[in-house]
Amino acid sequence: MSSERVERVIWHDVECGGYEADLPLWKELAAESDGPILELGCGTGRVVLHLARVTEKLVIGLDVDDELVAAVWDRAGGFGGGAEIEDARDFKLHEWFQLVLAPMQLIQLLPERTDRIRCLACVADHLERGGLAAFAIVEEPPWPGGDVAPPIPDVREVDGRVYSSLPLPPEVREGAIVLRRLRQTVAPDGAFEEEANEVVLQELSAETLEREAMEVGLTPIGRREIPATDAHVGSTVVMLEMVA
Repeated sequence: MSSERVERVIWHDVECGGYEADLPLWKELAAESDGPILELGCGTGRVVLHLARVTEKLVIGLDVDDELVAAVWDRAGGFGGGAEIEDARDFKLHEWFQLVLAPMQLIQLLPERTDRIRCLACVADHLERGGLAAFAIVEEPPWPGGDVAPPIPDVREVDGRVYSSLPLPPEVREGAIVLRRLRQTVAPDGAFEEEANEVVLQELSAETLEREAMEVGLTPIGRREIPATDAHVGSTVVMLEMVA
């Protein structure tokens, strides 16, 4: 396996693996669900494996990155969690779900409105009647000002190499919110490397997402809030139901 492929998993763990602010909401929704659960954009399994362990239900994650999906299976440990290599815009599974989750602004990573519609349509096709879908979005780039202390980096050590990811102030560019980080690594021999990393989120309001969901037969039933942390923006969670 190439070092680049290994580092995709490591950086995902560094920047996302320690995030816990949304877990209470997903756990609450999972506890209220009577059937299988699907997570879109599962990464290395932060949510899917947590829910599989605390609920003992079947929880399946989807991700387009084969290395991240492989990491989920490596960490599953016999619980009812797993993952498939699938695109959130075009997936067909032999399963119906009572709950579909899209954490960490997954829907905003899709570049166009047509991509969001395709994703929402796939979700509708896989939801049982009465099933719920929950999409976390960020509507604006909140960033503390004034005397608020700057964020501290997320840091992990793997095989003697230190990985550090420092959140930088987000930017707004041409209808998108750009989340920026400074990645730095220190090798066991002291060699130092750094690079900038950006994640582009398309601007999207809860109202727009709700209208688009209605186009594919999903019914908006309210919103929930996930608070911001020192290293991650807060989210609005758009709640949708399959009524028909």
